[in-house]
Amino acid sequence: MQETFAEYTARTAFERPLLGGVAYAERVVHSEREKFERQHGWTIKTMQREPSPIRDEYAPVIFSQETVSYIESLDMMSGEEDRENILRARATGKAVLTSPFRLLGSHHLGVVLTFPVYKSKLPLRVTVEERIEATAGYLGGAFDVESLVENLLGQLAGNQAILVNVYDVTNSSDPLIMYGHQNQDDDLVMLHESKLDFGDPFRKHHMICGYHQKAPTSWTALTTAFLFFVICLLVGYILYGAAIHIVKVEDDFHEMQELKVRAEAADVAKSQFLATVSHEIRTPMNGILGMLALLLDTDLSSTQRDYAQTAQVCGKALITLINEVLDRAKIEAGRFELETVPFDLRSILDDVLSLFSEKSRNKGVELAVFVSDKVPQTVMGDPGRFRQIITNLVGNSVKFTERGHIFVKVHLAENTKAIVDAKAETCLNGGSDEGVMISGAQQFKTLSGYEAADERNSWDSFKQLIADEERRYDASNMKVADEASVSVTLMVSVEDTGIGIPLIAQDRVFMPFMQADSSTSRNYGGTGIGLSITKCLVELMGGHISFISRPQVGSTFSFTAVFGRSKKASFSDTKKSNAEDLASCFRGLKAIVVDGKPVRAALTRYHLKRLGIVVEVTSSVKIAASACGKNGSSCGSKTQPDIILVEKDSWLSGEDGGLSLRTLDWKQNGHVFKLPKMILLATNITNAELEKAKAAGFADTTIIKPMRASMVAACLQQVLGIGKRRQPGKDMLNGSSVLRNLLCGKKILVVDDNMVNRRVAAGALKKFGATVECVESGKAALKLLQLPHCFDACFMDIQMPEMDGFEATRRIRMMESQANEPMNGGIDEGSAWKGEWHVPILAMTADVIHATYDECLKCGMDGYVSKPFEEENLYQAVAKFFKAKPI
Repeated sequence: MQETFAEYTARTAFERPLLGGVAYAERVVHSEREKFERQHGWTIKTMQREPSPIRDEYAPVIFSQETVSYIESLDMMSGEEDRENILRARATGKAVLTSPFRLLGSHHLGVVLTFPVYKSKLPLRVTVEERIEATAGYLGGAFDVESLVENLLGQLAGNQAILVNVYDVTNSSDPLIMYGHQNQDDDLVMLHESKLDFGDPFRKHHMICGYHQKAPTSWTALTTAFLFFVICLLVGYILYGAAIHIVKVEDDFHEMQELKVRAEAADVAKSQFLATVSHEIRTPMNGILGMLALLLDTDLSSTQRDYAQTAQVCGKALITLINEVLDRAKIEAGRFELETVPFDLRSILDDVLSLFSEKSRNKGVELAVFVSDKVPQTVMGDPGRFRQIITNLVGNSVKFTERGHIFVKVHLAENTKAIVDAKAETCLNGGSDEGVMISGAQQFKTLSGYEAADERNSWDSFKQLIADEERRYDASNMKVADEASVSVTLMVSVEDTGIGIPLIAQDRVFMPFMQADSSTSRNYGGTGIGLSITKCLVELMGGHISFISRPQVGSTFSFTAVFGRSKKASFSDTKKSNAEDLASCFRGLKAIVVDGKPVRAALTRYHLKRLGIVVEVTSSVKIAASACGKNGSSCGSKTQPDIILVEKDSWLSGEDGGLSLRTLDWKQNGHVFKLPKMILLATNITNAELEKAKAAGFADTTIIKPMRASMVAACLQQVLGIGKRRQPGKDMLNGSSVLRNLLCGKKILVVDDNMVNRRVAAGALKKFGATVECVESGKAALKLLQLPHCFDACFMDIQMPEMDGFEATRRIRMMESQANEPMNGGIDEGSAWKGEWHVPILAMTADVIHATYDECLKCGMDGYVSKPFEEENLYQAVAKFFKAKPI
């Protein structure tokens, strides 16, 4: 129908020369809208081409001449002028003309003539309601006045210009101009006025036309032409510049693509370089750590053992640093993840303190650690990253502290918050001052007596924490509730009395490669990246790090970290807690600690309690002696103390004044009793001071700080002469005895191109009773593993000349597969794992980037051990293949 209407109106357009186009709109009531839209396949829209809102009725255009096809589907009732026209037309039954308005499409001033279309012929006398009910639609035509006049003027064009004004004078007092300009009448000559009839007698229109007086050529026209020419030139230049820019962007894009490919290749090359460097560095480190482990299995003095253990810890720390460099590849690839394994947090803290013990002693700085008893013995997390955080913070404190102390504290986060809140309340209520005056100098109740930056870490807070520890054992229901949770949030603080951080530099502390000022780099060195890495690691652990620092007073860095609670069985199966091992030797002993500084005395008491020793604290040796002489000593029992531990500065500079212990009254009820062992505690000590202490009655052995459980235990065993002298190489961990049962009698082949690595691996395996044979290449391993053979397992290095470990493993598996084909899957308990012939092959390599577990499995290996390997890793690797023999 639309095509027919459009074709008909186009062919008969000559009969309507004044109309710009005609269209037909159908009357649709709201109840029929949905059916109408479904029938025509489009939605009724407003003049703004948006879906028409709900109305009582609509007048959508369904047929239109080609010149006005853009109004199809538009609701004529949505336009103010058209709606008024439609209502008047259907009420009168006559053609109705709108007032002038801007037409759609051309935006010219014009009018619309509307005719009502009825469903049938109406009688002569009919009411308005009947007309409305009988209306089927509306036929409308648009008069584009501007186009009409311009066409007319074009046809009349001559040598002299004709000006035309068209007015709507329906309201004679305020005529509306439909074409022309208001002030053109003065420029007209030979005026002629006529009326226009557009078919609606209600509306009146006049047209005034005449010749325009020819004006002389003005400079405006010339200027306009010149400006138009300049604008054209500018547009051309802009288009030319845009084209050049597009070409340049395309060239840059191709260059970026090439740079991207080169960058990716460089990244791969860098990863390969890091892998090679890692292997070359870790290979000699494996020899160093392996030989140290074998050295620790021999008979050593306590001093030699401490030196060897410290060297071993430093070697492991170096391996950790190498791994951190290699982690950059993971960070850049977005694959940086944390481990979740059980570990002993206290053991890690002791190891970190041992790393910095020599530096702190040389400076005379007190270095100490305190871990709340509420902190679980083992937690689930990443021990390497936790060690890295503590190492960075303690290392910075040691670097920037020349006097005073460095104090590491670990508590449950919720307990620390409660104690800080209580401390704040005490201060608000007028609590006591932190400092006391001694000999004219102010002494603070801190670990060393020097002022600390964070006043919340005061003696009052620390005392409350210790008191809370004592109440812990009485609140058994609290312990059950704590263990019921699956995670634990720890608060760790590292306090020092160093140079502090300037206020202007505190905002950029955690920025990489930034330090407090330029002098820091010259005086102290360092890259300034440690704290930024620490912040990243803390956030990965679900925590937050902050600090309080005061220049020339010190700094306190505090962070939280979330760890999982470890099931005791999962960790103690292979490794018994060091604290439990040490405590068994000293449980039941009684000791008195003589120290005038309460925080330091509390720390000494804490370390002795870790060994199972009952401890009392006094401020001088005289008080300790008099207390021991009473019937019912300060230890709470008639039993005398076994040992008395005296701080060096309390003995030399305190009220004791370096007095001889033999001059004191060591009597109980008038009878002289056996003197307890007297041990001196010192951060550092000179030979003269040591000789003076021996002359005063102290034991030959002095406990040198920082205090660590293993060192304190070794010194006490040496002084008291109780228990066996600890030989960590021989007094094996619980997991070592199981490992001995697994490997005893097994014949193992070790394949490695490095002679030192072969010696280390062979020594470690022989220690557990295995028979070991070593070869230097993959080809030699193939010869020894020709079927049949008598080896129970093979430790295979990956990077070897001529034939690497992956290729050697593939050939071994190929030989086994060919041999197993005719055997119909028969299994012999003596040598089978997955078939008749399948020797367990474990990767043993220092390449921590390429030698991943998945790649080892692809080539047929059964497991993976990273060099240098330790007892626990070795046990986990071989436990899957061998069964322990009954003991």
